[in-house]
Amino acid sequence: MGDTLITIVAIALAAILMFVFPLMTMSDRTDDVSQLTVETATTEFVDDVRTTGKLTMEKYSKFIENISSTGNTYDVEMEIKVMDENPGKKTTQAEPNKIGENVSYSLYTSQILDELESNKTRVLKEGDMFLAKVKNTNKTLSQQLKNFFYSVTGNDTYTIAASHAGYVTANGTGK
Repeated sequence: MGDTLITIVAIALAAILMFVFPLMTMSDRTDDVSQLTVETATTEFVDDVRTTGKLTMEKYSKFIENISSTGNTYDVEMEIKVMDENPGKKTTQAEPNKIGENVSYSLYTSQILDELESNKTRVLKEGDMFLAKVKNTNKTLSQQLKNFFYSVTGNDTYTIAASHAGYVTANGTGK
């Protein structure tokens, strides 16, 4: 009886070592590839908008298609900080020639998407800032396995995320 129990335990351990750990390793590598894909796509998307001065529905759709090709679902947040120039002079006793302050206001994802759906293009000007943040909303196979074996990740965590931002370097032209 004792030899049979040891044999069963040995077979179970061998199965875990032969199948589960390689599966976990491969799923971790898949998450790494997805992470790299999302980082690259996010950087290219933001840099394209920054250098052309235009955000179009076509660019956004292509970006969503690129990151969705990893097989995961993502929450994409965008923000445009629009530079609102105030060219008036502000006089103080300390600095009588000081030019007025530049102020920016922000447009967020829902506002940007509403504008893209109606106009198909959002034109930006030099000095505006554009940023995009992406994080996965589903549990990857790696997360599920880790939850099963380690209880490492919680419900609100994500493993694939990227963000990129920068100032617009070119004025977009009309529609």
